[in-house]
Amino acid sequence: MKHLAELRVKIFADGAEKAGILELYRQPWVRGFTTNPTLMRKAGVADYRAFAKEILRVVTDRPISFEVFSDEFEEMERQAREIATWGDNVYVKIPITNTRAATSRELVERLASRRIKLNLTALLTLDQVKHIAPALKHSPAAYISVFAGRIADTGRDPVPVMREAVEFLKAFPNIELIWASPRELLNLFQADAIGCHIITITHDMLQKLSLIGRDLEEYSLDTVKMFHQDALKAGFEL
Repeated sequence: MKHLAELRVKIFADGAEKAGILELYRQPWVRGFTTNPTLMRKAGVADYRAFAKEILRVVTDRPISFEVFSDEFEEMERQAREIATWGDNVYVKIPITNTRAATSRELVERLASRRIKLNLTALLTLDQVKHIAPALKHSPAAYISVFAGRIADTGRDPVPVMREAVEFLKAFPNIELIWASPRELLNLFQADAIGCHIITITHDMLQKLSLIGRDLEEYSLDTVKMFHQDALKAGFEL
């Protein structure tokens, strides 16, 4: 098993808790950051602009993605153009469609032509990757986030999809593929094995990195001890 330092895939921390972002920023192996409205709401963010600018006063030299939240393409464009002004390291997240399943391709083409860095999000199929990638050709740098974890949630193996996406995007040197919404640390090694460029990992999952390569018999014993200690604390009797 590879050690963390040997992995080629870049780890981006996925979250919206200010303290967590600033703590992870101190870790050189965290190569970037992503957020989304759901994570922001969960973290209690009330002022989107103020939160983003506060983070960007510290995170100045690594990519960070902020997402538009309108469902109308005209307003999405206005939001995207503002977000892009917040910093050279800012990528604007655009969903692959709006809530009515209308493609965002034309919007993406307009934003890319303005040389805005983009992060296309919420993709789950290879067809979506093939549909949107050409629209990003004028972007100075772009990400395509395929939600591999959500693919797995449906009982499908995401690895073949992600492998094919890696191959397809070789024709687009300005685009990097993100393995989004991983469900376990095994996904980190799967992403690395297929040559995926980036994987986003939530703050709570990043805490499990210390388990990489751990002796399994030792881990088994610790599990037994945990069950025993919890039974004692609960005061169970038979």
